[in-house]
Amino acid sequence: MKKPGHHILVCNSYRVAGDAKGYCNKNGAAGFIPYIMEECIDRGLDVAVSSTACLNVCSQGPVMVIHPNNFWYGQLTEEKIDEILDALEEGKAVEEYLISD
Repeated sequence: MKKPGHHILVCNSYRVAGDAKGYCNKNGAAGFIPYIMEECIDRGLDVAVSSTACLNVCSQGPVMVIHPNNFWYGQLTEEKIDEILDALEEGKAVEEYLISD
């Protein structure tokens, strides 16, 4: 199996116990997954996209992480995702949307 160049994780707030549809999920994270996948295909990006359990940064949600860069982005919107993917094509981060160093 060929490994993808990047792995995008989208918090979907799944929890072992408690509210199964937490902050990120309630704020549109599930809809971002197919959107990101389609955008990556359209751009020819070598990316795998996965939904995750709670990433424990609910105050910043919806949250997306891009590996291997370890870019953590918060308060996602489709417009922000477009900018983030534009930057990813150039191997850069969108500094203003990062929620961690």
